[in-house]
Amino acid sequence: MTRTEWRAGVALAFILALRMLGLFLVLPVFSVFARTLPGGDNIFMAGLAFGVFGLAQAFMQIPFGIASDRFGRKPVIVFGLLLYAAGSLMAMWAPDIWWMTAARALQGLGAISAAVTALAADLVREQHRTKVMAMIGSTIGLVFAASLVIAPALYAAIGMDGLFLVIAGLALLAIPLLLKVVPDPVAPPVVQPPPPLAEVLADGQLMRLNFGVFTVHLVQMAMFLVVPRALVEHAGVPVSDHWQIYLPVVLASFVLMVPAIIWSEKRARHRTLLLAAIAAMGASQMLFLATGDSTMTIAGGLFVFFTAFNLLEASLPSLVSRMAPPSAKGAALGAFNTAQAVGAALGSSVGGAIALRFDAPGVFVFCIVLSVVWWLWARTMRTPPVVALREYSIGDHVDLDTLRTRLAALPGVREASVEAERRMAYVKVNLETWDEEGVRRLLDLPVTS
Repeated sequence: MTRTEWRAGVALAFILALRMLGLFLVLPVFSVFARTLPGGDNIFMAGLAFGVFGLAQAFMQIPFGIASDRFGRKPVIVFGLLLYAAGSLMAMWAPDIWWMTAARALQGLGAISAAVTALAADLVREQHRTKVMAMIGSTIGLVFAASLVIAPALYAAIGMDGLFLVIAGLALLAIPLLLKVVPDPVAPPVVQPPPPLAEVLADGQLMRLNFGVFTVHLVQMAMFLVVPRALVEHAGVPVSDHWQIYLPVVLASFVLMVPAIIWSEKRARHRTLLLAAIAAMGASQMLFLATGDSTMTIAGGLFVFFTAFNLLEASLPSLVSRMAPPSAKGAALGAFNTAQAVGAALGSSVGGAIALRFDAPGVFVFCIVLSVVWWLWARTMRTPPVVALREYSIGDHVDLDTLRTRLAALPGVREASVEAERRMAYVKVNLETWDEEGVRRLLDLPVTS
């Protein structure tokens, strides 16, 4: 990876980490705090106030993704961060559970995930994209683990009002980081006109990936509805000590994830890695089902799950950016993040309904069945196209004014840009379908035999 790619990856990972820290800090303490608000003793209203964030995220991911395709990534991300900060300040002020619900909805309207991942795809070459997505996913995972440790202490020290103020400050801090540290994409390449949104949503390859991220987050939320209870009731681990299991398990899963990502990138085995990670996710649920009654066996199941989870969090958005039409990456990632939010929103309710009837084993069986269904569907997915960047000098008699548009219209060309001063053309091509002779003829270059 180049220095610019490292800079982009680290900065964007940090921005999303600041954004997600705001969500994760609330997670362990919100249900306790909600009881102190007028109306918050109603468990339904407390759950609605917490969950409406995810529903708003699901509603806004596609519009934010489309807007980032049209107006640029950075302006859309800044707008989303401002909405999130405003919602956090409103939550700090909220006098009752109804105002808190409105504040959480306003927080969720700042749905920047699609725009951030699309910007990462713009700034990083295809062969390094999964690494950057892994960097982003790993950072979010570390933030999640850290929040389980620091949130109760912060809540005790500064209260919920202080937590929401910290969250707003983190969102605002991310704005100068985005504008000053994250590089701007080089002059945007010319691509073919964006396809209709319905065509993007109906794309069979993207549908497999959208169903996948829906499954991952549904399984995660359903699983965490019953695993903490198993740690308390069967393993005898008090809630205050759960972080001692989560933190080392998450860190160990990162150690295993890194070589797997490097292997898949070097050997172009993205589909193989995807299928293996899905199988591992199903295997983790089998471990819980078969032996989930001691600290060691539960920790083993969590290690397998988090390894699979981190691999999928890295590979799925990378695959979406590879398979989506170049002019609709934001829209495709918006649909992807919508599926993720819906899966997270449904996971707890679906898991709760199953646990009520069949207890924890029923939840694990459901997660296993869902994993098998996804694995069977993912097997039919095409191997992602092999994309490469080609550079050409431009003949002296070629008109530069319309060249980029004409290059982008050629078969197999995904993106095209022209450097007029050096008379150089840069085209990103699908090696399986492009026609090099057509490019050379257009550039007034000798046609190779």
